[in-house]
Amino acid sequence: MPNIALELGKLSSSIGVKSVYGEQQDVDGVKIIPVAMTWHGFGGGSDDTGSEGGGGGGTAIPVGAYVRSGDSIRFEPNIIALLAVAVPFVCVAGRALARIIRALKK
Repeated sequence: MPNIALELGKLSSSIGVKSVYGEQQDVDGVKIIPVAMTWHGFGGGSDDTGSEGGGGGGTAIPVGAYVRSGDSIRFEPNIIALLAVAVPFVCVAGRALARIIRALKK
């Protein structure tokens, strides 16, 4: 039986840019390339008795698309997805900043 960790390593090496940029779509003469923010993780292991196991997972959040019409190209963001990503970040950054300010006042 092959080593599960090596198999997961081979699988994750092919993920990269293909998971962030989608296939180009042509809609009424306009070319659209979807863009997503992705992350993934894999893990695996084995013991001395020959038992092996592994797993993985990931997620993708669509953040927008590159739109090409004629000679111009522009990025059109997915506002709802960007807000969904930005709200937790702003909350964490705000709390961290408040703690830093509180620590500097002492």
